[in-house]
Amino acid sequence: MEGFLAALVISFGVIFVAELGDKSQLMALAFATRYRPMPVLIGITVATTVVHLASVAIGSGLGAVLPTDWISLVAGVAFLGFAAWTLRGDTLTEEERRKAEKTSRSAVVAVSVAFFLAELGDKTMLATITLATQHGWVGTWIGSTIGMVAADTLAILVGRLLGRRLPEKMIRFGASALFAISGLWLIFEAVAELT
Repeated sequence: MEGFLAALVISFGVIFVAELGDKSQLMALAFATRYRPMPVLIGITVATTVVHLASVAIGSGLGAVLPTDWISLVAGVAFLGFAAWTLRGDTLTEEERRKAEKTSRSAVVAVSVAFFLAELGDKTMLATITLATQHGWVGTWIGSTIGMVAADTLAILVGRLLGRRLPEKMIRFGASALFAISGLWLIFEAVAELT
């Protein structure tokens, strides 16, 4: 049970941080201006559940065939990449913003499809794959899904309360720093195991 809880907590924390300031969080805000929050959250949850299930399947497969010390080293480098990606930030294109605001299909379907497509190859998907190479797939899947939904819920609630006055730059810097610290930690652990 310790392995499950560790995977759950670590995955929740990493994905929650990764989602802060991410493009899909901006999409959540845009959808929340058009639809009630509950259908938006249901759509986000459906898409996230499917994408993160595929992510942990890929990560678990890699973790079973590759040596763990090398996985840690690659994961650390990947997290440094996520730090740089987060620092750069994401923005919605006009087309993505228009789709989020003008879609005429049911809210749950529209949000699910949009989030599913947006998350393919996104840093949260890649982070989930990376986490699943080292931790149990069930805990990683549940933790990463809850972490992403929680971050998007926060974006919807805070966005509805404060409008567009969120300190996006500060959030981006903080999330980037947490990724960099995690990446360096993984690299140091991997180097210690290799030597």
